[in-house]
Formats: sequence, structure tokens, C-alpha cells
Amino acid sequence: MTQQSSHKARKRFGQNFLQDHNVIYSILSNIQANAGDHWVEIGPGLGAITEPLLQKDISLDVVELDRDLVKVLEQRFGDKDNFTIHSADALKFDFSALATDGTKLRIIGNLPYNISTPLLFHLLNGTHCIEDMHFMLQKEVVDRMCAEPGSKKYGRLSVMIQYYCETELVFDVPPESFNPIPKVMSAIVKLVPHQTPPVEINAITDLNKVVTTAFSQRRKTIRNSLKKLLTEEQIIALDINPTLRAESLSLTEFARLSRHITIEDESSKAQ
Repeated sequence: MTQQSSHKARKRFGQNFLQDHNVIYSILSNIQANAGDHWVEIGPGLGAITEPLLQKDISLDVVELDRDLVKVLEQRFGDKDNFTIHSADALKFDFSALATDGTKLRIIGNLPYNISTPLLFHLLNGTHCIEDMHFMLQKEVVDRMCAEPGSKKYGRLSVMIQYYCETELVFDVPPESFNPIPKVMSAIVKLVPHQTPPVEINAITDLNKVVTTAFSQRRKTIRNSLKKLLTEEQIIALDINPTLRAESLSLTEFARLSRHITIEDESSKAQ
């Protein structure tokens, strides 16, 4: 325990170590780790979740960037047959390479706030080999991920995450549950990749283009924010009110718009 407690959380890695046993118990109750599961933990820290997970009949890969923590984790768990550690940057790590036996990955992590959004999108590119994901994130980010149309928190993150996954806010986690204590509330979110996409699109790049453009000027009506992509007449022809703002459009409507800009792009290239 001396080496464990002597490790100081590093600001540059966004480290806040979970230490509340009630929260740890609640997380484990909610994720329901089953025998034979293949789990991947991102940013295991000092092993608060790692240790109880390893007591289950599962295999566990952990991805940790901090080399000093890698040494701590190797000393604590390196002798366990169901434990493998990867000293790597999760933003660059190929998670699909771990899914070699046909078993889908179950992913868990207390994600650093400063890289949470890019890391989520990195993982979403590999959802074909992921069963579910459970993350500790800044509550504000979780609220945005789970937001519905019409909410002020609804934005690009909401639409794009919900294209890939079903989202669920599991429970909130107060700052006092961590060391050092962060200045923000955290929350656990569960993401389950859709077996089949919930809407029809031609390309994810087109969907992202429409969504990003619309929300980059979210106070404007889509008639104005999307005018470089679609005319008002085209928006009306798609049975969408051009006087709406981006926050009022559903994923289905964004998908419809994205399919149309692809057609427009291809027709303009042909000319």
C-alpha cells in the first residue's frame, strides 16, 4: 500500500482517483460482470475498479498512459493470469486488436475530463467489436450525451453519440468520491452500441458535416446555418421546417438532411 499511496495524482494526465467504496460497489452492481467476459479498463489509476473486477471469472486488459502507474499496477496484479496491462495512450490505442477470439469487448473507465470527447469518438469507430461501455465522466458531458431534442444541452455530441449508441445516465458521483477532489460533479454513463444503425445515412462524414455546421451557429435557424449545404426549398422538400434551430431537430431529421447533401455533392461533381 505504501507505493500506492505515495503516487501523487498528476494534473497533466487529468488524474482523479476514485476512492469511495460505496461508489465502487454501485458501479460493480450496475455493470454486471459475467464469467467469460472480456473487459478493457481505460485509465485504471490505482486499481480501485481493477481489483474487484479481477476477482470475477473474466479476462481484463488495462490501458494506462502513466508509466509510474503501470509499475504500480504490474506489482499489484502482474501475477494474475487474467490480467494484461498495456502501457499506451488510449487515444491512439487499437482496441479492436484485443477482440481476437470473437468475444465482444466490455469497456470501463474513469476518463480524464480533458480527453473524454476525443476518446469517445475514437472508441465509436470500433463499436462493431464492443458489447457495451461504462464510463465515469464529467456530469455535464454525460448530460449532453443523453440530451433529447429541444434541450439546451442537446448538441453535436448528443446526435453523434446517439447515432452509434443507446445512452443511459446511470447515477451521479459527487466530487468527494475522488482524490484529489475535482471541482465538478461526475456521473456514470452506459453506452450500448446499436446492432443496426437507428437511421439511414450515406456516410458518417456527411452526418457529421450537417450536425457540426448546424450547431456551430446554434442560435440561427437551419435556413441560415445550413445555407451553404442546402437551400430553404430543399429543406422544406425534406419535410423539415427551415425556421427551426439545430437543437429542435431529431437524429432522424439530421440523417435526412445528410442524405440530401450527399446527393447534392455528387450531382455537382458530375457537372
